[in-house]
Amino acid sequence: MTADCRITVGFLPLLDSALLIAAREKGFAEAEGIDLVLVRENSWASVRDRLAVGHFAAAHMLAPMPIAFNLGLAPLATPTIAPMALGLGGNAVTVSGRLWAAMREVGASHDLDPAINGAALRQVIASRQGTEKLRFAVVHPHSGHNYELRYWLAACGIDPQRDTDIVIVPPPLMPDALAAGRIDGYCVGEPWNSASVFHGTGRIVTTKSKIWRSSPEKVLGVSAEWADANPESLGMLLRALYRAAQWCGEAANHAELAAILARPGYVGCDVEWLMPALSGQLLNGDGGVIAVDDFFVPLARAATFPWRSHALWFYSQMARWGQIEASKAGEHIARETYRPDLYRAALGPLGVALPGANAKVEGSLVKATPVGSAGASLVLGPDGFFDGGVFDPDQIARYLSLS
Repeated sequence: MTADCRITVGFLPLLDSALLIAAREKGFAEAEGIDLVLVRENSWASVRDRLAVGHFAAAHMLAPMPIAFNLGLAPLATPTIAPMALGLGGNAVTVSGRLWAAMREVGASHDLDPAINGAALRQVIASRQGTEKLRFAVVHPHSGHNYELRYWLAACGIDPQRDTDIVIVPPPLMPDALAAGRIDGYCVGEPWNSASVFHGTGRIVTTKSKIWRSSPEKVLGVSAEWADANPESLGMLLRALYRAAQWCGEAANHAELAAILARPGYVGCDVEWLMPALSGQLLNGDGGVIAVDDFFVPLARAATFPWRSHALWFYSQMARWGQIEASKAGEHIARETYRPDLYRAALGPLGVALPGANAKVEGSLVKATPVGSAGASLVLGPDGFFDGGVFDPDQIARYLSLS
């Protein structure tokens, strides 16, 4: 089939760009009649700016970024929507060998338990009173990484604003920044955690999927103007990405997927850096592995559905950490940024599992649970926060008062 619709999409070299890359490389985009042009960038600011000036129709994007754009929190941004998520999980927190040794002395464990390792980190920070703060890096102020790191620290009794310094570093530079001693730890997507483990300069201490199970990470961010002008093309793109998610979700395809992602024009890394996250077998740094079977979820648990409750959780964190002042108008903007209506319109004809609602109480499912759906059957969860927290998207003011 000859593609007759060209769509240019920006991405960063990360594991969770997999759906876009597989859509191009495995022919799912071409089968929809799309000439999918992927442009690699090295920072989220570049993705933001190139979307704003019309170089990209869409982008692999941090899940909170479209919300931040629409709230006016970015200096150069265009109105942006998120009609699809690009998977669940995919991040981890990595610390330097020196910090890991100090944490081990006060009880940190290899099993990535966020409560145990957070308690150990709190003791290390307490022992450093009067010395320079530990410095952690995240990829962008409006990122899941920033919010999940802060959530983890705060839940473990560490004030992220008083007890640590949090700085911004592009994902591919984080392992080098850690090795050079410029930072003490970081929260980033794969393969940049495993890179430090392979180099022997860092240790993974917990993961996004352990801080908040079944939690969102990247979305397809789309120029609202382009989406309005090209509804058929957008539907074609969503269908191609969904089929790519089906392919990426099959364990039998993971070795091939890793080989594709490792190419210089995509993630550009050693293949073995990608396999731990894809296989759910993370390296512990001592020659062993830790099983984290839900580290990155491309398809299961409605992984590509743009839940409005996810958007509102990110909004709540923006308010919690002083990036915005909470308001009903802000809630409305956040809610309307995620577009499950467009997802349903594009994918309903394929008979895929479509949730019966557009939002849910986050953290309420303690086990895998069948839920009402249109099309195929659907199982959600578990989706709990490690500290037992629950987020009701209809009770944001109350949630913030208790945070």
